[in-house]
Amino acid sequence: MSETATAATAQAPHYSFFHGVERNFDKAASHTRFEKGILEQIKACNSILQMKFPVRIGDKIEVIEAFRVQHSHHKLPCKGGIRYSMDVNQDEVMALASLMTYKCAIVNVPFGGAKGGIKINPKNYTPFELEKITRRYASELVKKNFIGPGIDVPAPDYGTGAREMSWIADTYASLKPGEVDALGCVTGKPIAQGGVRGRTEATGLGVFYGVREVCNTVEDMKRIGLNTGIEGKRVIVQGLGNVGYHAAKFFYDNGAIIVGLAEYEGGIYNERGLDIYKVVEYRKTTGSLLNYPGAINIKNSAETMEQECDILIPAALENVVNAGNAARIKAKIIGEGANGPLTPEADEILNKKGAIVVPDMYLNAGGVTVSYFEWLKNLSHVRFGRMDKRFSENQNNTILKTVEGLTGKKVTDTERTLIMHGPDEVDLVYSGLEDTMIGSYHEIRESLLQNNGVQDMRTAAFICAINKVGVAYEELGIFP
Repeated sequence: MSETATAATAQAPHYSFFHGVERNFDKAASHTRFEKGILEQIKACNSILQMKFPVRIGDKIEVIEAFRVQHSHHKLPCKGGIRYSMDVNQDEVMALASLMTYKCAIVNVPFGGAKGGIKINPKNYTPFELEKITRRYASELVKKNFIGPGIDVPAPDYGTGAREMSWIADTYASLKPGEVDALGCVTGKPIAQGGVRGRTEATGLGVFYGVREVCNTVEDMKRIGLNTGIEGKRVIVQGLGNVGYHAAKFFYDNGAIIVGLAEYEGGIYNERGLDIYKVVEYRKTTGSLLNYPGAINIKNSAETMEQECDILIPAALENVVNAGNAARIKAKIIGEGANGPLTPEADEILNKKGAIVVPDMYLNAGGVTVSYFEWLKNLSHVRFGRMDKRFSENQNNTILKTVEGLTGKKVTDTERTLIMHGPDEVDLVYSGLEDTMIGSYHEIRESLLQNNGVQDMRTAAFICAINKVGVAYEELGIFP
């Protein structure tokens, strides 16, 4: 076993993800104006539901352990994904729920934070068995009043997707007959069941928009010795799940050079660049990244992150960059695509090296931002773009004809199509997400510049979040 793997294994049993979040919170809280009592309320997990329920799997009964944590009720509903993993435990779910509170605050999404998890390996079950487990979990949430369009709205996470969300929505609707907003009880649904276009790629696209904005900020690039812009930047992506794949795809499509990719079976590296589409097709065919033509094999997946690059995107599970390997990370920009991929010790090491660590609570907020759009769509019962698409196209056509008449020149067919195009739902979703990620980055950056003694973006992001949640609690008037 390598030194990296040994360090990670040795550290894992002693590391509390939730205490790591609390540690970052406390570091930032000293830069805010709120009294200790309000800060303690913001930090605390308000409601924790731990459950065990029986499900018949094959010819035997299996007892399933599951959780749902509502971290904050300063805004309702609460919001957060449901993950299926054998690593699910109460500490992890509490940490992820608290990060959701701060994440929503940073990107100005009016939700409290929540998170859920079922302690299973979904690969060990048939679709029918997974449906039984999911529906039973959903019915338990309904029973305990831990789900509803105005109470708590789950979403996909690690090990879950649109299929599982459709089962939850259907279970909720069957137990709440006549509730007109029932589809708003969960987001990340299939389009035919009230989902929104653009949700699948939202988190990965948000990662791209966020890192692109960092790269477009002249002062930040000058400080780390890189040119502005995303084009030509060397990128390593760790994890090729939904988030990692889409992040890599958008970086590749916009001129970045994907030099390294890593998955659980290992990693590959090519300093001249990898074609993300061909790599994904190769892995589908062979079942592995390894032995991809022209690339160097890296059998220990974690060591892929230590190769030469400008941007590193850890987009799999938490704690992959820790005290044992942080010093060997060469990237100047680390964009946290996953939740909690860096431990606090790794944060300190990388910040001392002068790297820009773009924190998860901002960078992977694309998913919850577009989930917010889906929730709004479900409550309004109107598809985005339906009311104004044709109006915009007709107006654009009138303007185009007027300009052509005045100039005596005709545009090409391609230009005509581009100019006349009215916004579809996915156009509006992408636009809303892009605006959110750009605006939120500059809020965090302003916080970093205004608070003397704050040296890192994570602390600045926490300050932003604490200020917004603290003001919300003050406005609620719940402190006599």
